[in-house]
Amino acid sequence: MNRLILCPVFDRYVYKIPVFRRQNIVTFSQTRAYQNHPFLRNPRQKTSVVRSEHHTKQGFSTMASTAGLVIPCKAAVAWEAGKPLVIQQVEVAPPQAMEVRVKIKYTSLCHTDIYFWEAKGQKPLFPRIFGHEAAAIVESVGEGVEDLQVGDHVLPVFTGECGECAHCKSEESNMCDLLRINTERGVMLNDGKSRFSINGNPINHFLGTSTFSEYTVLHSGCLAKINPLAPLDKVCVLSCGISTGLGATLNVAKPKQGSSVAIFGLGAVGLAAAEGARISGASRIIGVDLNPKRFEEAKKFGVTEFVNPKDYDIPVQQVITEMTNGGVDRSVECTGNINAMMSAFECVHDGWGVAVLVGVPNKEAVFMTKPINLLNERTLKGTFFGNYKPRTDLPSVVDMYMNKKLEVEKFITHRIPFSEINKAFEYMLRGEGLRCIISMED
Repeated sequence: MNRLILCPVFDRYVYKIPVFRRQNIVTFSQTRAYQNHPFLRNPRQKTSVVRSEHHTKQGFSTMASTAGLVIPCKAAVAWEAGKPLVIQQVEVAPPQAMEVRVKIKYTSLCHTDIYFWEAKGQKPLFPRIFGHEAAAIVESVGEGVEDLQVGDHVLPVFTGECGECAHCKSEESNMCDLLRINTERGVMLNDGKSRFSINGNPINHFLGTSTFSEYTVLHSGCLAKINPLAPLDKVCVLSCGISTGLGATLNVAKPKQGSSVAIFGLGAVGLAAAEGARISGASRIIGVDLNPKRFEEAKKFGVTEFVNPKDYDIPVQQVITEMTNGGVDRSVECTGNINAMMSAFECVHDGWGVAVLVGVPNKEAVFMTKPINLLNERTLKGTFFGNYKPRTDLPSVVDMYMNKKLEVEKFITHRIPFSEINKAFEYMLRGEGLRCIISMED
């Protein structure tokens, strides 16, 4: 017989239904309070519970469908710039046309979240649900979505791939016209409204992802369907920073076997770029950073030599040029510092050297170098998200991990439950670790 129990997630009484396979059950509220909730009740239709039964080797299990209904769940809401996130109940509306609602399983914190949470240098937009590195499972799909279905394992991505614009049709670009990153938009493209609310008041989205919520809604073009066997608590870090650095090396710099590569900045993105150089078979990987504490950690990612610009009285590009008899074959800049950008370009070898800029500077910043550096056949390139098309290419990055070519575990330095999400901010602000995995179910 079913028992009425207090649900710790929704903070209300629900019926507990015996099940044999935990992953096949969605607990669903069936009380009068739930049915009369103003965000969950359709005034023209009686509230109903839709169930489906299927037989398994272990026995029968019952699942309640939440498709088409508003879902109350926990989210970490940022109410003010720089203030701790508040975990509270929000209502997540169903997906509209070309949208998908997903259940976030694991998420992690990126410097981009920190930057906009602090609201430095841009127009603040609060209240807001941050988060954009995550792994999730599709809960329901909106009208017109054909390439995703309930139960698919996906990576939410801060940029998208509509498949129809000139950029999406080009083999050389991943900068989708429709779904390109937009830091100022806090609503969905379909109707200009938020899918999050608290007591009828909308809560702003972030980068079209908002993964610091148990459920979130995204445009279908911002979800990469991945191998269902991939461990979500590990591959969640591949939806932003790690893929950005990795792709900058593999897809843009393209170092050859036995070549030399300089990496400027040994944070998570820079170490991912170093990982790309290791995978490519570079014989010399030179790490450049002002923090000597990062050097020992960088050895795990294939870095063979280290340069701290503060240890020299001459420009670091000159140091590297002298170390490598004329310059490195490739360099990847991951700090966004203008001086580092100039050094990364001027340290590559004339004739064939390629420098790739990954770090994002202030939009008013100016990069200067002598034209002769270009005329001497050095190449300068920029990259966005490692030149990966989210839907087309990210599944192959996950497969690189599954095939033991890409080592993801060494990027993960902390794990915490969702209830302690503010600790992840503390770790990053103190410069401790690389990626902190936040489990939504612990």
